[in-house]
Amino acid sequence: MSAREQGDHKFVELGEEAVEQQSTKPGERLEEPVEPAGPAERGSDTQPEKPSDSISLTNPHTVRVKREPIDKHKLKRFFVLRPGAIEQAIEDIQSMMDEKEDGSVQSAWLLAEVDHWNNEKERIVLLAENSLLICKYDFIMLSCEHIQRIPLNCIDRICHGEFTFPQKSLDKREGEGLRILWDRLREPTFVSRWNPFSVDFPFCTFTEHPVLEASNKFTKMCALDQFRDQLTQAAQRAHEKKPVPGKANGVLVLKQPILIETYVGLMSFIGNQNKLGYCLARGNMGF
Repeated sequence: MSAREQGDHKFVELGEEAVEQQSTKPGERLEEPVEPAGPAERGSDTQPEKPSDSISLTNPHTVRVKREPIDKHKLKRFFVLRPGAIEQAIEDIQSMMDEKEDGSVQSAWLLAEVDHWNNEKERIVLLAENSLLICKYDFIMLSCEHIQRIPLNCIDRICHGEFTFPQKSLDKREGEGLRILWDRLREPTFVSRWNPFSVDFPFCTFTEHPVLEASNKFTKMCALDQFRDQLTQAAQRAHEKKPVPGKANGVLVLKQPILIETYVGLMSFIGNQNKLGYCLARGNMGF
């Protein structure tokens, strides 16, 4: 995964040239260091670094700091990481599918949907033989609240690239996204664009889920590139199997910036910083 700022905690990596600091007892002579310490290491004898922290030195005067997406303590707050939660969710969603219309399930993914107001929302995405199912699942109550069904033979474009915003926008988002479009002839109305609760859009946008690096299982389920490749192949097969009359067959895959047309972004800033679109343990409140 590319380095992203999705957490508040830092971690840095030890390079091969980094010098290990050794604690000494009073009265003992300090050993001569192999290399002179850089500016970042000064004063570390009074406050030694944590074992998990390290420094990668490219030269004696350059220190590269790498941020950890989310620390392990915060990862425990995601209900999707509870044992058996994701398996139960996929089983519940499969029981609600129409096997004749959707076909058999090919793969399951855990992603974050980014709406037109830049709000993140936790989603389970099932790639079936004939359909793409975008599911809102409550991992607290273990119930499926909503399913959006997109026929694969209607998907005509798949765009992937960095997120961008209008020139005068105060909003921002780092990282890459994936946008799936299925009706190139229909443009969102002015009312839909400015309505934060509108769902009348002929496209959907995804990015990686914050639990991407929680375990090998979730690394595979949250991999955006692999999801794009499998979706492209499944959509191509669906176009060949059941072409739509009057519509060009095939899927166009484009690498281009993903535009989100927001200008202030106060609502998304508050929601994304507090992870309001995810099922989280948010602590107890009482008297």
